[in-house]
This record gives sequence, structure tokens and C-alpha cells, in this order.
Amino acid sequence: MSTFAEYSKYDGLGLADLVRRKEVSPAELVASAYNAIECLNPQLNAVVCLLEDQAQKTLEAGPSNGPFHGVPFLLKDLMTSLAGVPTNGACRLSEGYTRSYDSDLVTRFKASGVVIIGKTNTPELGMNASTEPVLNGPTHNPWDLELTPGGSSGGSAAAVAAGIVPMAHANDGGGSTRIPATCCHLVGLKPTRGRNPAGPDLGEIWNGFVSEHIVSRSVRDTAAMLDCTAGPWPGDPYFAPPPERRFLDEIGRDPGRLRIAVTDITASGDPVHEDCKVAVADTVKHLTDLGHEVEEAAPTYDHNAFAEAFIVIMAAHCASFMEDVAASTGRMPSHATLERVNLWVLEQGRRYSALDMVRAMNVLNTTSRQVGQFFETYDILLTPGLATPPPILGYLFADNEGDEVWDRMRSFTPFTHIYNATGQPAMSVPAILNAERLPIGVQLVGRYAEDGLLIALASQLDKARPWSTSHPPVYA
Repeated sequence: MSTFAEYSKYDGLGLADLVRRKEVSPAELVASAYNAIECLNPQLNAVVCLLEDQAQKTLEAGPSNGPFHGVPFLLKDLMTSLAGVPTNGACRLSEGYTRSYDSDLVTRFKASGVVIIGKTNTPELGMNASTEPVLNGPTHNPWDLELTPGGSSGGSAAAVAAGIVPMAHANDGGGSTRIPATCCHLVGLKPTRGRNPAGPDLGEIWNGFVSEHIVSRSVRDTAAMLDCTAGPWPGDPYFAPPPERRFLDEIGRDPGRLRIAVTDITASGDPVHEDCKVAVADTVKHLTDLGHEVEEAAPTYDHNAFAEAFIVIMAAHCASFMEDVAASTGRMPSHATLERVNLWVLEQGRRYSALDMVRAMNVLNTTSRQVGQFFETYDILLTPGLATPPPILGYLFADNEGDEVWDRMRSFTPFTHIYNATGQPAMSVPAILNAERLPIGVQLVGRYAEDGLLIALASQLDKARPWSTSHPPVYA
């Protein structure tokens, strides 16, 4: 099967357009992606499972009506299910855990026309801001192989940044789409709560903290895929209000003069690296030049109460899942099957009561009301994506002793978790490359259900300072 020499020059919609014009075949694109995996994955360890038989069946099924017909795509090996294929979650406890059906989101991914060619690495059960599980080993950042690509969608982000695929599945319960997008110079949208389906196993994940979507190299791929995946599924407990127009129609649309708040100060009091402040300042300059009104401001809420409530809900849900998986696989939760961080999560989750859960939900309700009031004044909030550049692999290793890794994760990702709790759309977009040519991104946050406005603004920024021309040293 022949390959396509210019494969990595195009985003997903660009490749699909070539297929429609019969300048390249889906089979050539898939062969190109597998060739890139063969060449680059030994350095990156981004892809942990190849699905060549599945991909071949998709190719044999013929043309799709979806906008991404023939485009290679990778699934993150966490939460979603692909019928008959294990969802290991990079965890020895759940290794081999297989369901006989596709998740609702996977069904919609397939309808978009993509060809699913494999699965990507993740921290164990997604519980880390770095992708270095004991089961699979670490994923390396294509911008510097000694550094983390972030987590928990780090395998997806590394593969996309390296040009293996133009986009890949990601999910986000505390920043897991936005963190690796920031580390790898990508676009990472956490959609509004309820925008994409979580079924059929769950109506919502972690009481609505988790949103599923993709990481990509272009804003328009992010928008077009959201058009394919968004909307209610029968039985969903709720869904986000439908958009005014297609998300793809937001690309190039003038969003008007926006009132944008900006802060580079953390609610926790943790310090922020100067490179991350420079990225925010550079973005402010571009936003001002585009005619937007930018001023320093940030929502206020009880950060300590919020952090405690977040842990209660996260730990309770994760402990429930671990016990369910243990019952299914017949394995016992222990250090032989779980990393130390997840053993701690399991212990905490077993300890919390129903009363603790209700109190935590009440805290999050109060917090969401306070943050929501802030967005009555401002259209958008701009923050650093992370508090530091990507750290060295091992710094956030989740099987270390003690609480140090939790403290390091909190100080690394102080800007992301709150918007999982409020359910608002939040997007990481590239900003600068620092003196070491490492990616430094920023976060844009919008009002609930205003995903389209975030996409329009990100598109405007991309036009003002194009980021897609910058590629890492490890690139297809």
C-alpha cells in the first residue's frame, strides 16, 4: 500500500478534501499514518495499540458522508469503548477490560468519516497530569523527548503534535485535554458540559466534570468534529443548548468587540513561571490589536473549599470504577495492580460518605454560581494554560511515595480544574515558543454553552499569529 508524501502538511479537513478530489485515497492516508507510527513511535511511545484489522474493515466499507472521510484517527485508551477492543486505561487492574459495543461518542466519531487506526497512551486511569504509566511506560514530548507531553491525553497530543494523525480523541476531567494541548502546541477544547454524549454506560462522568472531544493542530478541525459529535443521545440526563450556527461556521467569523478579562495569578497562590506570563501578555497584545477590550480581572471563590469538594467527587467516582473493574477482572486492588496515587484515591473514595458527596456538590454549586456571575460582566477569560513549561518526565511520576506528586500536579495545573466543575467551555490554544523552543499555551474560557464564541476567537488569534507552521523536532 503506497503512502502520501505530503501527509503531515494537512489538517483533517485538508486531507478529507484531497480524498474528495481523488488526489489521494483513504488507504494511502492510513498507510501514511502507520508509516509515521513505525518511524516515530519508538521515540514517542504515544500509540499503545494498533487496530489494523478494524482500519481495513472501515476502508473496505467504502465512502462515508462525514466531513472527515478517510482521515486516520486515534482513540485515547480511556473511558470510551470500541466494540471488542480492550479499554485498558493504562492500568494493570483493568488490563483486558472489554465491552461488546461502541460508546455513543465512538459511534459519532465513526460517522464523521475517520478511520480509527489505534489507541493512545494515558496515565493510569487518567489520574495524572503527565503520561507515564507503569503498565505502558512514559510517552515523550515530540518537542523535547525528555519532557512530558502532559496528561491525561498525552499519548493523543504527542501523536498529533508529531504529525502521526491530524487529530485524536481526548477527554478532560481536570484539564486532561487542555494540559497536553498546552504542552504540545495544539488546540484542545473542553466543550460545555453535556455538549458531547457520555453514554451508554454513563449519563455524565464524575458528576459532569468530564467532557470528551479531541486535540488537533487546527481550530477548524476542532470545530468540524464538534459539529459531528455534539447533541443529545436518547436517554441523556441533560444536554447543552444547541448552537446558533454550525461550529465550523465560526471559523473566520468576526466575534465583534469582546470584553475579555485576563489574569496570570492563581487562585491557590501558587507561583506562575515567567514564560507563562509572557505568553499571556503576548496574547493580550494580539487581542488588543484585534479591537477587543482587555482588562485584568478574575472570578473569586473559596479555592480551598472547592479543591476539597473536587477531591471528594473525583475520588468517590474513581473508587467505584476501580471496585467494579476489580469485580469484573477478578484482580485485587493492590500495589501489584495500581500505582500509589490510585491506591490513595481508592482509599479516599471508600472513606467518603453519601453525606460527604452531597456537601461537596453543594460547594460546587455555590462555586459555579460565583464564577457564573463573573461571566455576566465578561465574555471571555484569558489565563495561562499551565503554571510552568512542560516538566521533565519523572517529575510527576504517579507511583512515587508520599503526597509530593499531588502537590506538584496542583501547582502545575492551577487554572484548569475549576471549569470542569462549572461546566463552561475552555480551550487551550498555542501562544509562544520560549527561548528553549518549548510550547507555552494559554487558556480561553467562555460562558456556559458559548463554545462557538471560543472557536471564533481562537480562529481570529490563529489568523493574527499562525501557529500551525511550527513543528517539533520529532515530526512525520
